[in-house]
Amino acid sequence: MMRFGALLAVLVPLLLAVSAVAHEIRPAYLDLRETARDGFAVVWKVPAQGNMRLSLDAVLPKPCIEKAERERSIGSSAYLERWTVTCTGGLKGGQITIEGLRSTMTEALVRIEYQSGDTEVVRVMPDAPSFIVAGAKSSLDVVRTYFVLGVDHILSGLDHLLFVLALMLLIRDCRKLVKTITAFTVAHSITLAGASLGYFSLPQKPVEATIALSIAFVASELVRMKPGERRLSESYPWIVAFAFGLLHGFGFAGALKEIGLPQSDVPLSLLTFNLGVEAGQLIFVAAALVVLRAAGTLSTIKPAPARQFGAYMIGTAAMLWLISRIALLTA
Repeated sequence: MMRFGALLAVLVPLLLAVSAVAHEIRPAYLDLRETARDGFAVVWKVPAQGNMRLSLDAVLPKPCIEKAERERSIGSSAYLERWTVTCTGGLKGGQITIEGLRSTMTEALVRIEYQSGDTEVVRVMPDAPSFIVAGAKSSLDVVRTYFVLGVDHILSGLDHLLFVLALMLLIRDCRKLVKTITAFTVAHSITLAGASLGYFSLPQKPVEATIALSIAFVASELVRMKPGERRLSESYPWIVAFAFGLLHGFGFAGALKEIGLPQSDVPLSLLTFNLGVEAGQLIFVAAALVVLRAAGTLSTIKPAPARQFGAYMIGTAAMLWLISRIALLTA
């Protein structure tokens, strides 16, 4: 019991601390859309706080010539530049560099959309701030890129991970835990696929606020657990997981929509992104189970004070997210 308390005393504050600095390591984003032969509309988005932004610049291949002065703006969380270029001979074979990336902890995501409908997505890392534009990508490239993007998205999505952690603290039976995680997976896979393919959609900001509310709900259920009393969320946690999993799927779809799907490989890229999300989720669940088993908590019959401590910490994080995301609705 004390070991569980020590675990949560370290684990949950650590997740909150990472959440607090998450905005500092958000990726930069470069979007190039081919609007005419050899002509591209460019959007360059850099993480910012207030009037301060990361010192990053996107350098396009040498044949690219700017056609007009850049439009610049800065908001509460990002610095934006928009301009158009003419790249004689196209972008294929040219080098794109993100200057200043080596001195940061972040990365950059580059998305190039061609008139043919093909989309090239590349992650640019600090240890390799340049890459050569490949043009249309092979199916294997699509699989590798979107799978890694899916893994990265779930492992960096602290709200999704805290929801899963709260479910794990709520459930003390392994078979029930498997059912619950499966229900969550099925639910967010449905809305991820449907929203990404355009069958249905919800506004992203309200979705993000409701995701925070879902975490707060499970945390409140943890707090209300009493010996000898079985709440609906304890008896049928997969119902809770499925219902809120539908909302979390819209959150995943919002991230995927920003990246885009290559028109020539929509089913493949959607499938591999979702598999990446599931792989990342399984990695987190497995790691958490190992730690929780080591702490001797899965066999606990009565709700330990430490479990409630974890619930309060998770609930506090969720409410902070909820307040900030509601504020964004009116911004």
